[in-house]
Amino acid sequence: MATFEVYGGKRLKGELHPQGAKNEALQILCAVLLTPKPVTIKNIPNIRDVNKLIELLQGMGVDVNRKSPSECVFQANNVNIDYLTTEDFKVKAAAIRGSIMVVGPLLARYGKAYAPKPGGDKIGRRRLDTHFLGFEKLGAKFNFDSQDNFFTIEGKNMKGAYMLLDEASVTGTANILMAAVLTPGKTTIFNAACEPYLQQLSKMLVSMGARINGVGSNLLTIEGVDSLNGCEHTILPDMIEIGSFIGLAAMTNSDITIKNVSYQNLGIIPDAFRRMGINFEVINDDIHIPSQEHYEIDTFIDGSILTIADAPWPGLTPDLLSVFLVVATQAKGSVLIHQKMFESRLFFVDKLIDMGAQIILCDPHRATIIGHNRQVKLRPTIMTSPDIRAGVALLIAALSAEGKSVIHNIEQIDRGYENIDARLNAIGADIRRIG
Repeated sequence: MATFEVYGGKRLKGELHPQGAKNEALQILCAVLLTPKPVTIKNIPNIRDVNKLIELLQGMGVDVNRKSPSECVFQANNVNIDYLTTEDFKVKAAAIRGSIMVVGPLLARYGKAYAPKPGGDKIGRRRLDTHFLGFEKLGAKFNFDSQDNFFTIEGKNMKGAYMLLDEASVTGTANILMAAVLTPGKTTIFNAACEPYLQQLSKMLVSMGARINGVGSNLLTIEGVDSLNGCEHTILPDMIEIGSFIGLAAMTNSDITIKNVSYQNLGIIPDAFRRMGINFEVINDDIHIPSQEHYEIDTFIDGSILTIADAPWPGLTPDLLSVFLVVATQAKGSVLIHQKMFESRLFFVDKLIDMGAQIILCDPHRATIIGHNRQVKLRPTIMTSPDIRAGVALLIAALSAEGKSVIHNIEQIDRGYENIDARLNAIGADIRRIG
C-alpha cells in the first residue's frame, strides 16, 4: 500500500493543466465496442481506473494502439464474447465500477452480455436497478447469480421503447443510450441524466452515425440504426479536478492558474465556489485564483446558514462536496454540507476533526462546518484515504497544515487524479510518495 508524506503549510504558485475527465472517459471507452471501425480517443487521463478499463477491453479482444499517453486508437472488430465468462474477466471487471457500461454496447451489438457486480468507491449503496430496468424495457432479460455476484443478460430481439428512469443515473443513462442506438425502432428515455459526460457521449455517438435528439436535456429520443462508423473524439477537461484545484488554492492561500478548463461546461461549480467566498477571474478559458488571506462564506438572503447540496445536473456534482467541506474549515462563517446521494461519503470528517476542524456530523448525509477563518490552522496527522474524492480532500487538508502529514491507501487518489504529487510539487508543494 503506497503512502504520501505531505509537508504542508506552503503557498503554491503556478499553472495547472487539468487531465481529461475520468467519468467521461469511462463511458467513451465502453462506446468503442459499438463499432468494428477504428475509434480515436484523445485527452485520455492516465489514471488507474481508466487504464484498468483499457486493459479489460484488450482482454475482450479490442485492438488498442496507443499513439501517446493521452491518445489511443481502438478497434473492436474481433471481440471475444466467451472471454466475458472467464475468471480473468470477472476479477478485472469487478475491480472497477465503469466496467458495468460494457453491457449496453455488447447487448446492442451481440445480443448478450455478462458482468460481475462492479467495484469502485465504498461510499454507500450504489444500486444498478436503473441499468437493468432500462434493458428490460428494451426487451432484454437478465439473471443475477447472488453467489457469484454475476449478471447474465440476453437481448436477441430488443426493440425501441418508452421508459421513465427511476432516477437520473449517469452511468445508467449512458448504458441504456448505448444499447438503444443499435436497437431497432424508437427509444424514448425520460428523466435521463444530462451531465456534460452524457452530452459528450451523445455527440460522439451522433458523429458515428447514431440518431439522437434532445442532447443536453432529460428527454432523449433515439432512432435505432443498423450500424455505426468510427470517429475521433476529444475528452473534456475534468471538472472535478478543476474544482479540486480551486479548493486547493483557497485552502493554501496560493496563487494558481488552471489552464484550458472548458468553462462553459463547468455549470454551477464556479458560482458555488464564489458563494464560499473564493475570488477568481476567468481569462480566456483559464481560471486564475489569486492568493486570498481570508474568504467568507455567503448566507441565504434571510441571513440563515448557507447549504451546499448535491443534485442531478445542472445541480452541483456530488463528487465535489468533499472538497467544499474541507475548504469550509478555514473560511469565515458556517455552512451545511448536504450529501444526498451517498450515505458513507462524509465519514472521512473524523480525520478533519482530528486535525482541529470544527465539524458537526449531523447524520450520514449532513455535516455542519464552523470555519476557523485561518485563526487556527489544521494540525498534521496520519490518515487513510477511503475513496477518490475524500482522498483528495484529505490531501488538500494536509497541504494546508503546517508540518508532516501521512496519507495511506493513496491508490484511491491515483484512481482519479493523474500523477497528482508530481504536478503539485511542480508549483511548490512537498509531497513524497513512499512505497
